[in-house]
Amino acid sequence: MAEKRLGVIGIVVEDREMVPLVNQVLSENESIIIGRMGVPYREKQIAIISIIINGTTDQIGALTGKLGSLEHVSVKSALTKKKL
Repeated sequence: MAEKRLGVIGIVVEDREMVPLVNQVLSENESIIIGRMGVPYREKQIAIISIIINGTTDQIGALTGKLGSLEHVSVKSALTKKKL
């Protein structure tokens, strides 16, 4: 079994119409998501989402890759160096 890492993914959605697609991708990857916080910045029509994750680097890479391929969506992640 591949070793897992704990981390955070930051997501900025610059077009709120993309939020349903982001939510769909997150739902498809719920097995590695520990927690989530979303903040709609209504004045600017931007959504900011942070996700706490625990998964293999392959799982996390697949998730961030899918999110990053969505138009008007920016994604950054930070993972523990220590494998869990």
